[in-house]
Amino acid sequence: MSLLALILVNNLLPIFLVAGAAYLFGRLFQPDLKTVSRLAFYIFSPCLVFTSLTENHLPVAEFWRMAAFSLATILTFGVAAGLFGRLLRLDRRTLAGLVVVTMFGNGGNYGLSLNLFAFGPEAVSRAVVYYITSTVLVYTLGVTIASSGHASLRQSVLSVLKVPAIYGMLLAAALNLFNRELPLPLLRPIDLMSKAAIPVMLIVLGLQLAQARRPERIGLVTASSVFQLVVGPIIGLAFAAWLGLRGVARQAAVVEAAMPTAVITTILAVEYEIDPVFVTGVVLVTTLLSPLTLTPLLAYLGAG
Repeated sequence: MSLLALILVNNLLPIFLVAGAAYLFGRLFQPDLKTVSRLAFYIFSPCLVFTSLTENHLPVAEFWRMAAFSLATILTFGVAAGLFGRLLRLDRRTLAGLVVVTMFGNGGNYGLSLNLFAFGPEAVSRAVVYYITSTVLVYTLGVTIASSGHASLRQSVLSVLKVPAIYGMLLAAALNLFNRELPLPLLRPIDLMSKAAIPVMLIVLGLQLAQARRPERIGLVTASSVFQLVVGPIIGLAFAAWLGLRGVARQAAVVEAAMPTAVITTILAVEYEIDPVFVTGVVLVTTLLSPLTLTPLLAYLGAG
């Protein structure tokens, strides 16, 4: 078996098998997606963040480089999409939709899983920094863009305070700083829930895709998908080199930057009426086509 086929089978196929099973379940039984999604967001993801940062100690300098990488790539994606949309003279709603789908990749459900399979737990501890940064930006800058600037500062701050992964990160940072551990009766349930996080995230991804509609505006969907899957990793590689990321940090960072569009963008699109059919189409197309770009990227980054 060739290297590319081996990478596809060992790293990407397991993700699509789990998400595919959830997709079929969603099509057959139409479960309550919101409940499962909230379980992943409010319970499992903060446990995963906490465990990743305490079990794989991340040097402070590397943490800030990862955070800077996350901020730089996401903002660059947004500026590029905004300029492209202005060039095409898109209407306000579609322009906002284009910027949102380009900025925010699926660094949680998909990216953390892929980093775990391809590069191991140490990569996940780096990838969660991207995931946290992206999540904070979704609920601040993403909401502001989607609402065309109508979200107040108070609303943005409250949105950030509702992101539970931040508290998992802060608790882990405090324990690492003072070289302390949680008592075993607390540590064990957190560890159990952290192990459930990635499978549940993949189930959420499959259930969300089961609700996706056929894409419209094929030309714009294609352009957005090409940027997300082809240009995104190139920008990620450039910023990783500029910030001096090496080894597993570089691998995790570039994989996160190469992710297909995050499913959370469909929620913003529906909530703020920024062309939800177009946004859902980009999510669906980029997710389904992502193995074509991620497989050679993983080979380049040294996955086996």
